[in-house]
Amino acid sequence: MRRRRARGWRVVMTGVNEGEAERLEEWLAECEVTSEEIRRIEFVLSGLSRGFACPEKHWVIVTGAELLGRTETHRGRRKSLGKSNDRWKRPVFDPGELKLGDYAVHLQHGVAIYEGLGEKPGGKGQCLLLKYADGARLYVPVEESYLVSRYVGVGKKRPMLDTLGGGRWERAKAKAEKAVEDFAATLLRTAAEREALPGNAFPPDHEWQAKFESEFVYEPTGDQIKAIAETKADMERKRPMDRLVCGDVGYGKTEVAIRAIFKAVLAGKQAVLLAPTTVLAQQHARNLRERFADWPVAVGELSRFRTAGEQTKVVRGLADGSVDVVVGTHRLLSPDVQFHNLGLVVIDEEQRFGVKQKEKLKERFRRVDVLTLSATPIPRTLYLAMLGARDLSQIETPPPGRHPIETVVAEYDERLVREWIRRELGRGGQVYYLHNRVAALPILAKKVRDLVPGAKVAMAHGQMGEGELEDVMGRFVRGQADVLLCTTIVESGLDIPNANTIILDRADRFGLADLYQLRGRVGRAQHRAYALLLVPRERRGGEAGERVEALQMHGGLGAGYRIAMRDLEIRGAGNLLGTEQSGHVAVIGFELYCRLLRSAVARMKKGEWKPPPVVQIRFDFLTLRAAEAGDGVAGAYLPAGYIPEVRERIEAYRSIAEAGSLNEVGGLGKAWRDRYGPWPMEVALLLSYHRARIQAGLVGVTRLETQGDKIRIWKGLELEMVGTKLPRLTGPTAPDKLAQIEGWLKA
Repeated sequence: MRRRRARGWRVVMTGVNEGEAERLEEWLAECEVTSEEIRRIEFVLSGLSRGFACPEKHWVIVTGAELLGRTETHRGRRKSLGKSNDRWKRPVFDPGELKLGDYAVHLQHGVAIYEGLGEKPGGKGQCLLLKYADGARLYVPVEESYLVSRYVGVGKKRPMLDTLGGGRWERAKAKAEKAVEDFAATLLRTAAEREALPGNAFPPDHEWQAKFESEFVYEPTGDQIKAIAETKADMERKRPMDRLVCGDVGYGKTEVAIRAIFKAVLAGKQAVLLAPTTVLAQQHARNLRERFADWPVAVGELSRFRTAGEQTKVVRGLADGSVDVVVGTHRLLSPDVQFHNLGLVVIDEEQRFGVKQKEKLKERFRRVDVLTLSATPIPRTLYLAMLGARDLSQIETPPPGRHPIETVVAEYDERLVREWIRRELGRGGQVYYLHNRVAALPILAKKVRDLVPGAKVAMAHGQMGEGELEDVMGRFVRGQADVLLCTTIVESGLDIPNANTIILDRADRFGLADLYQLRGRVGRAQHRAYALLLVPRERRGGEAGERVEALQMHGGLGAGYRIAMRDLEIRGAGNLLGTEQSGHVAVIGFELYCRLLRSAVARMKKGEWKPPPVVQIRFDFLTLRAAEAGDGVAGAYLPAGYIPEVRERIEAYRSIAEAGSLNEVGGLGKAWRDRYGPWPMEVALLLSYHRARIQAGLVGVTRLETQGDKIRIWKGLELEMVGTKLPRLTGPTAPDKLAQIEGWLKA
C-alpha cells in the first residue's frame, strides 16, 4: 500500500461494520503505519469480501476480510467505546442515496436532475453535475456539494425542473420559509407546554445501579453508553422526559430501556413497558424477569396470553404498589388499570400503535417520563426528532461480529424455497416462513412438509387461542420446530438467535417499514442471515416494486433511517405534514423543508423571530474554490491533503457554512485542529472568512465587496464611508486584509 500511495494510487479500505473498522485501524497501527498515513487512506463501509485493483485508474480496494481474516470478536474481549468512530458513520454524500437520474435540490438554484460526478470542461477537481430546465447544466464543486440534497416530495408526481437564473425557485423558497415560520411557532408552543408541565426528577444512580448494569453479559457499544447516559440525564430533570431512542433492529435499544426501568424502580417508582403485540409483550416480560431475577423487582404482564384471574391480580398489584414493572399491550390503556406511583413509560415500536391509541397515550402519560424505542420511526417522528422538538438518541453501531442480511428478490419457485430451507436446517438453524393469509397457512404447511421431508413445521397466527399461540411460539423458541409458518404476528422485536433465514411470500403486499421489521427477525446472532422476498413478476414494478427494491438496496447494517426516508418518499409526505404544508414540500423537497424548519425552530428558541440577514460577499483577493486560487487570489477552502476523506470534507463544509455564531466557528476550528492537525493557510482563511460573514450579519451589513485596496460595506442600500471616502485595505496579504475587515466590522 505504501508503494502504491507513493506512486499516486488511491487506496480504499473497506469494513463490514464499525467494529471491523476499529480493528482495521488497530491492525494498521500495529503494523507501524503512521497516523498521517492512515489519514490518507479512504475508508468505506461495505460488505465486499475480496478487494481488487484498477491499474488504469490507479486505485486499489483492500477489504477487512482479507487483512483480518474476518475473525469474529469473542465475548471475552470486552472493550468500552466512549464514542462511535466518526470516520465510519453513514456517508454524508452517499452514491446509494443520490443515484444517476435522481431529482436533486440545490439550495440556491432549485430542483434539477443529478447526472453524476465529473470534471468541468477546462477545469480541475471533481464536480457534481446537475441538469436544469432547457438542458442547462450546473457544475457544483465538491467543496459546495453540501448545498445539494436528494429530492423527496409528495406522492408520485414528478417535480418541475427549475431554470438556472430564473426567479421561480426564490419565490417558492420564500413562500415555504413563511409557512415554515408559522409551523415552527406551533411546534414550539406544543414543546413549551410539555416543558412547563411539572414532572418527577429522579435521583442520581444508586450504587445498586452499577452492580445491576455490570451483570449485562455483552459489552455495550459506544452508542448504547451514550443513549443510556442521555436517558438518565433526562430522568434526573424536573420536566417530563420525551426521548426517542432510534437504533437498528438488534442494536441494543431494549437494554437502554431496561436500565432506565431499573433506575425508576430503585427510586420507588413504577414502570410500564408497552408493546404493540402480545407475542412481543410476552418476550419482554420473560427478558425482564430474567434480568431482574436476583433483584427485588416484581414484574407483571397484561395481555391476552394471561388468564382473567392473572390479569386481575396484576391490576390489583399496580394499584397497591406490589407490582413494580408491568409489560403489556394496549390492554394497559384500559380505564381499570390504575397505578400506585407511576414514574416511567417505555413504548416499544411506537409506529405500530394506531392514531387513537397514541392520543390515549399522550393524554394518559403527560406528566410521566416517556421513553420511545423504534427501529424505523415514522417519518413525522423522525423529522420532529431531527428538529429538536423531541430529544433523540441514535444507536448506529452494530454489535461486534454482526453481518448485513443478504436479501434476495425472486419469483416463487418450489426448488428455490426447498434450497433455502434445507440450507438453513443443514447448519442447525431455523426458518421463518411468512404468508399473511391465515386461510392459506395449512395448505402451505403441507407443501413445506412435502418439499422438505422430516422438517418439523409449526403454524402461528393472530386468530389462534391464547394458550395455543403461546405453546407454538414456546416450541419454536426452544428449537422444537424447524420452520415457523406465520403471519406478521412475529413482526416486532422477537429475538430468536437460532432463526437466521426468513422467507416472505408475496412481499409486495407489505409496507416498507413492515418489510424492514420482518427482515430484522433474523441476523441476531453472529451467523450470516438471509432474507428471500417472493414477488410475482407482474408486481415487480410500481410502488410495491419500489418498496422491495428499497429493502434490497438498503441491506447493510444501520439502514433504519434510510428505510424511513425511503418509505416517506414512496408514500408521499403530504399525509404526514398535512395539506397546508405539503404543497411547499412538493416544490422544495422534504429535506430542504426540514432544514428550513430546523433553522426556524433554532432561531425562535433563541428569541430571534426574524431570519438573520443574508450577507453577500465578494472579495477580489479571495476565493472559496480550490480551482480558482492562484494569480494573486488566495484560496479559502479545505485542502484534500488536510481532510483526505471526501465525505468528511463535505460534512466539514456543511458545518462551517451552517455555523451561525462566532463560537460555532471557533469550535469547528478547534475540532479540526485536534483531529487533522495545524491549519494550513487555506483553512485559516476559510475560518476568517466565516467569522467576517457572521460579524457582518451581527452589525446589519448586507453586502461586502473589495476592489483593489477599496472596500465597500453596505447596510441595506446605504454605503458606509470613512469621512467622505471609502475605507481602504492597507494589508499586503489575504490574512492581513481579512483581519482588517473583521476589525472594521467589530468597530
